[in-house]
Amino acid sequence: MNDEILYDVADGVGTVTLNRPQARNALTFAMYEGLAEILGNPEKHGAPKVFVVTGAGEKAFAAGTDISQFREFKTAEDALAYENRIERVITTIESCPVPTIAAIAGAVTGGGAAIACACDLRIATQSARFGFPVARTLGNCLSMANYARLASLLGPARVKDIIFTARLVEAEEGHRIGLYNELVADHAALMARVKELAETIRGHAPLTMRATKEALRRLTAATSAHVEGDDLVTLCYTSADFREGMEAFLGKRTPNWQGK
Repeated sequence: MNDEILYDVADGVGTVTLNRPQARNALTFAMYEGLAEILGNPEKHGAPKVFVVTGAGEKAFAAGTDISQFREFKTAEDALAYENRIERVITTIESCPVPTIAAIAGAVTGGGAAIACACDLRIATQSARFGFPVARTLGNCLSMANYARLASLLGPARVKDIIFTARLVEAEEGHRIGLYNELVADHAALMARVKELAETIRGHAPLTMRATKEALRRLTAATSAHVEGDDLVTLCYTSADFREGMEAFLGKRTPNWQGK
């Protein structure tokens, strides 16, 4: 692993740390690939009984994809290749044969929120802020599979609320609507509770957990099976609004949306 994604395995627990605290752990494409490599191949990475995924520091789990990488996007193929890459990574996390726990503090947005939702359990601090604020920032959209995942977890009405308002869900609300399994006070309490939970899970029947994970993954995947969404991805990512949103975000100004 490079220094942007750290990995450690001890006592049957593998811990993956997204390590760009200076950028609120915004994910580079290499970080996405590194995460998929670890969770997709537990036997090659110390054969842990449980994986913990977390972000370095206390300000963010992960604040989405590093926006500067979108400057290279020119065509519909670029947009679809990006969404296909992210979908492959998220599916790899969901399909991981051992349980996964997201340990969340601070911002958990965009691609970071998708990663957290793909984990089996989510434990968060009171500082957690969850959302997909693309209607306010970039003017892009989610993939069909990610809409299906969110709708399965939170329900369609809440997904519309979160996307349309571009708001970040506060920790207490997130716990109330089922986004988080548990809330803890702070980062120290988070890591202590996640360690305790991982120790409990690692002692349980691995085939029971594997079968349960895969059954629920298949049920969610069936929701978006055969539903075409490439036209929606292309509509957003190839628009003038997307270019405007990206440059406005990087320039720290308010975008001027045109609906084109």
